[in-house]
Amino acid sequence: MSLQLETPTSTIDMTVTKLSEHKDSWAKLPITRKLGYLIDIRYQTGQIAAEWVAAATKAKGIDPESPTAGEEWTSGPWALLYGLNRLIETLQQIDRNGSPTVKPKAIRSRPDGQLVVEVFPGSLYDRLLISGVHAEVWMQPGVTRENLASTMGVFYKQANPTGRVALVLGAGNIASIAPLDVLYKLIAEGEVCLLKMNPINEYLGPFMEKVFASLIRDGFVGTAYGAAEIGAYLCNHPDIDTIHITGSNKTHDAIVFGTGSDGEERRRQNQPRLTKPITSELGNVSPTIVVPGPWTQADLDFQAEHLVTQKMHNGGFNCIASQVMLLPEDWDQTENLLEAVRQVFRKLAPRHQYYTGAGQRQQMFAQAHPEAETFEAGQEGVVPRTLIADVDSTKLDDICFTTEAFTNVFAATRLPGKTAREFLENAVNFANDTLWGTLGANLLIHPATIKELGSEFEEFIARLRYGCVAVNSWTGVGFLLSQTSWGAFPGHTADNIQSGRGIVHNSLLFDRPQKSVIYQPFYPFPRNLQHGEIHSLPKPPWFVTNQKAHKIGPRLVAFEADPGPKHLPGIFVDALRG
Repeated sequence: MSLQLETPTSTIDMTVTKLSEHKDSWAKLPITRKLGYLIDIRYQTGQIAAEWVAAATKAKGIDPESPTAGEEWTSGPWALLYGLNRLIETLQQIDRNGSPTVKPKAIRSRPDGQLVVEVFPGSLYDRLLISGVHAEVWMQPGVTRENLASTMGVFYKQANPTGRVALVLGAGNIASIAPLDVLYKLIAEGEVCLLKMNPINEYLGPFMEKVFASLIRDGFVGTAYGAAEIGAYLCNHPDIDTIHITGSNKTHDAIVFGTGSDGEERRRQNQPRLTKPITSELGNVSPTIVVPGPWTQADLDFQAEHLVTQKMHNGGFNCIASQVMLLPEDWDQTENLLEAVRQVFRKLAPRHQYYTGAGQRQQMFAQAHPEAETFEAGQEGVVPRTLIADVDSTKLDDICFTTEAFTNVFAATRLPGKTAREFLENAVNFANDTLWGTLGANLLIHPATIKELGSEFEEFIARLRYGCVAVNSWTGVGFLLSQTSWGAFPGHTADNIQSGRGIVHNSLLFDRPQKSVIYQPFYPFPRNLQHGEIHSLPKPPWFVTNQKAHKIGPRLVAFEADPGPKHLPGIFVDALRG
């Protein structure tokens, strides 16, 4: 979508001045007042959700009555409402107890002493609506059972906090990213926010202004529109204290070090031009590690749908989209799995490639790999889905390993290993040492193989240097479940930023998380019952093959806007038919 709006710098100056005048008031505002704002945001989001989704489906060329429209419901207003309700719960805990709280039985220590907190499910509704899924946050070294509480909600432990003005540079792909980032700055860090909309999805700006209307009215949130020039003006504005960006490492480096050869030289010398505190979430070349095991044809078919979902959700425009399948070269099912992936690709309806540069990026990968298989070639406005099925794992500088595609290119490479243990050893090393970035990694593994590996399996999870690890799940679920922390694995520096620094979501306000780990059942309901897995999760609504996603999404939004049991029957009926 071409740029339609640009906020005059004079208006920006007035907005920033107003925010600066109110930043200390927000920092010191009683929790009960902040809760009032969040409850109003929940109400406003529920009121405009349908209109919001209608605008998004139109902009992305999606039939609003098609299952694909479900993506806009779940990754837009539902994700915002879910995260909002978790922050409401946390503020209520702080108001009662002075700190966010977790149950003692949710805390465990790994053999090496690393502290782990189970954060999902947190309620009966979690167990009913996303049955069988659970999630943990693993803490950085030094966090113990004894000092955990002191590392939660640290902003609210200050006697006399001072305020800051944060600039949030909104993402152009997933609709809930920008408002969730604003909420994290407001609630976790006590900062007032100026949200600059991305030109690609600036059409969402009026909805964000309605969602945050009460905060905008009272001088705690502002908005701005424009291209890179406006972003640069804001980044360098003297009254902007901190910056958060969701985007690419190239955009980050341009902000911090400048552009052209001078900027690159400053980056090499680690001499930033801009020294304000900057947090960032910048994507990665995300792997899905497929561990060999006793998979049946039904397993292959279901996990092929899972793999294609990891790639094709939102047309491939996800910072956490799977890019490289790490497959076992010695497994007799590898070729069968790839064929099942092809079959899912062929069945999917075409997707309008709305994001800037999608075609050029696809061509760049296809030119590097003339053997690439393409689907839908020649359709106007559609970049062909592309499968590069056998990338040489010894060519460590291959574009598939070093460059985030951010379009519908899916690659596979084969790694050695006669046993699951040997393969995992090679796959973890390859993911850590060869693939660019550290945002998220997926693992697909049969329950019998997990049992065979025993405690060693968790050691492989521990060794993955990623901010989110999803076991039989997609790391996109780690984005949706806002109790989990979301961001790169800790340790990147400004001159080698990769997937970024800092975290968002994190509704329990952990100050020192290392990674989040998501666990999902291998078998969908009801097939799970044949294998002794007890849950009621059918094909998840975020699967691109779910035929009722456009029905489930509005029901989930209605539930979070007004939680209660009256919504459950309709959700269950559509979920089972998906």
